[in-house]
Amino acid sequence: MKTSQPTDVNPTEGALYIVSTPIGNLEDITLRALRVLKTVDLIAAEDTRHTRRLLAHYEIYTPITSYFEGNQIRKGEQLVARLEAGEAVALVSDAGTPTISDPGYRLLVQCIEVDIPIMPIPGPSACIAAASVAGLPLHNFVFEGFLSPKSGRRKRQLTDLCEERRTLIFYESPHRLVAFLRDVLEVFGDRRVSVARELTKRFEEIFRGTMTEAIEKFRSTPPRGEFTLVIAGKASD
Repeated sequence: MKTSQPTDVNPTEGALYIVSTPIGNLEDITLRALRVLKTVDLIAAEDTRHTRRLLAHYEIYTPITSYFEGNQIRKGEQLVARLEAGEAVALVSDAGTPTISDPGYRLLVQCIEVDIPIMPIPGPSACIAAASVAGLPLHNFVFEGFLSPKSGRRKRQLTDLCEERRTLIFYESPHRLVAFLRDVLEVFGDRRVSVARELTKRFEEIFRGTMTEAIEKFRSTPPRGEFTLVIAGKASD
């Protein structure tokens, strides 16, 4: 199987472009991402309505199709067929970098299996943005994405991470945030945490403090928006 990745693939030659898009502020898109979105044959989007707003803002009229968790097997086969026929496809998620806690990973694997060129178009990522301002060590870290929505299983997952000394990064939804924080406090103890929401948007907020303080804050102020949590690893003995 081929392992080299070309860096000068023309969009007409049939390549999959993994295109990072803004996580909030539309100005955060790169010039290269705009060029790719304008010149590929097709854009595969997790949420076409969301992506159409971005495309309309930059007057991009490339055809768009849906690719999400519910249709990823059938649509993935269709996209691979189009790529093998010579079309260029850009994959985008709702926001940020595709394939990270995202169904785009499966399409990536399908393309690797048949040697389709894959081109990363780097840009915004919520986990990196939140980590960069957390005030916790980032020489190395662990990204866990979303844990189980069920408390029992989530506690078991946290228990597996309890001895981890590296900084840990998680995603969580607003309606589970407080329950998640309580489980972390029970399993990890009262560690330092940075809780970021609505990054790059009008109501961006970054909380830094202890787990107990975070629980009190978000219990008294109902959380809104998507959250990225950066948690201190276990302290050295």
